[in-house]
Amino acid sequence: MGTSEIIPREVVESKILFIRGKKVMLDKDLAVLYSVETKMLNRAVKRNEERFPNDFMFQLTKEEVENLRFHFGASSWGGQRYLPYAFTENGVAMLSTVLNSKRAITVNIQIMRTFTKIREMLASNAELARKIEALEKKYDAQFKVVFDAIRQLMTPPEKKRKLIGFNRES
Repeated sequence: MGTSEIIPREVVESKILFIRGKKVMLDKDLAVLYSVETKMLNRAVKRNEERFPNDFMFQLTKEEVENLRFHFGASSWGGQRYLPYAFTENGVAMLSTVLNSKRAITVNIQIMRTFTKIREMLASNAELARKIEALEKKYDAQFKVVFDAIRQLMTPPEKKRKLIGFNRES
């Protein structure tokens, strides 16, 4: 199979959240990517519970759900009657063993590649930061301005949010 993506990498990246110190994806987001209903995805998982230990999948608490609602806005959560499940990278990989469609396999490959890419980016940034710190110690204050500038360049820019509504001129 080729390297064509049926879902843009940015879409997959936007669905990866950081909860309980882990990179996870929510059941409802995975269901959309796999083109199945959330309840069908969860049924497949429940039929194979032994494949999903706590480090592969966990259910969010009410507080975590409220925090997500606050962070992302309530409108996209609808009338959800259960606490969603979060799947770690290993849990997402395990989903490919319980969802047997061609789309599930293709989407799963894309998700795994995205997790790997994120891990590589984090590792390369950490390595670069260590090298800069070592150089900074070696050359002390002599190049402090240069090191401060490099650190500033390494910091991702804050995304500016567009204001919604009308601007009333006085």
